[in-house]
Amino acid sequence: MSTEAATPTAGLPAQARAPRWTTELRREDDALDTLAEEWDDLVARCRTATFFQSAVWQCSWWRQYGSPGALLVVLVRRDGRLVGAGAFRRRGGPLGGLTGLGAGLVDFTDVLLDDDCADRAAAEFAAALPLTRPWHSLELREVHPEAAVQRVFEHWRGRRRRYPDSLCQYLPAAPMDQLLKRVPGRTAQRSRVKLRKIAESGVEVRATAPEDVPQALDGLLRLHFQQWRDRGVTPEHRTERFRRHLAESTAGLVATGRAAVHQFWLDGELVAVDLVLLCPSFSGLYLYGAHPGLRERLDIAGLLFGAALDETLGAGIPVISLLRGQEPYKQRWRPDGLPNQRLLFGPRGAAPAAAARSGAVRARRKAVHLLDTRAPRLKEALAARRRG
Repeated sequence: MSTEAATPTAGLPAQARAPRWTTELRREDDALDTLAEEWDDLVARCRTATFFQSAVWQCSWWRQYGSPGALLVVLVRRDGRLVGAGAFRRRGGPLGGLTGLGAGLVDFTDVLLDDDCADRAAAEFAAALPLTRPWHSLELREVHPEAAVQRVFEHWRGRRRRYPDSLCQYLPAAPMDQLLKRVPGRTAQRSRVKLRKIAESGVEVRATAPEDVPQALDGLLRLHFQQWRDRGVTPEHRTERFRRHLAESTAGLVATGRAAVHQFWLDGELVAVDLVLLCPSFSGLYLYGAHPGLRERLDIAGLLFGAALDETLGAGIPVISLLRGQEPYKQRWRPDGLPNQRLLFGPRGAAPAAAARSGAVRARRKAVHLLDTRAPRLKEALAARRRG
């Protein structure tokens, strides 16, 4: 479906005409593939775009996780040029509605808006969203506070709700000596000793060429499973579709300078592999695997973070993100926290389905809070019972 804004300017010189704005909804299963070239051209003109909004990531995710007939792509054009784009998945169930691509595999959900006309493109995008029935809604998880879709949210004239989502953490991309000034003296001294030990260990860090990415990622997943064998691996990471998606998307990102895969070799053995994602505003260590025995010899967190930091500094990126999660190894650097957000869009007027989804979000947040507050006490009680 396509709609066009009326522009009664025919016959005027090109420089005097008002821009011609059009919007389009695409539902073909291969829509992302056919749009890939101009999609990535728009990525380069959108300062908030992350690696997860790149064409290769979204196309790969849809091929492995999408359902036939469930794709919806919203496009905004200014004089024929793509200036706004977003891909969504139609979901089933009693409440139905739309959601972003990526599910739990992405740390940031967003749309694309051309920086030169972002506000008008956001208004056109909001007007094109097909949320017209009482049961229609759009729910977006893991939205950065400065994401482009925040502009669309502000232009939305229907019901809307905003909730906190996962906490992401960030550090300035600065040499290690400067980052160590953020931490207490004793902690900094211990870190310096660990880093010196890494430097003297003889670990060789090798960059991975695009054609070698699939093999390197097989090694990453193998080491990842070994590393977390006794502590539980994310079930999705064991699936074949995740392996295919990771290999396809990462090879494309590495080829265009938007990702780097590091292989760590020690005494002729592959002991660790990491995947660092890169975009103009920040980088992020997305996934890694390390041999369990390496922990007895070296500081794994320092080894991987050091390589990611070097990659970030070399690319001239100002910030390194620790992405979602508050694992203890991240806290040693005293990062700055900034929560993502969950955005809910609903139709105008009474919207029972949107209200029900909003209630479900509040219920899930309350359940997570109770789990976070009570789980430590439960673990202590179980430990005390074992000791007794």
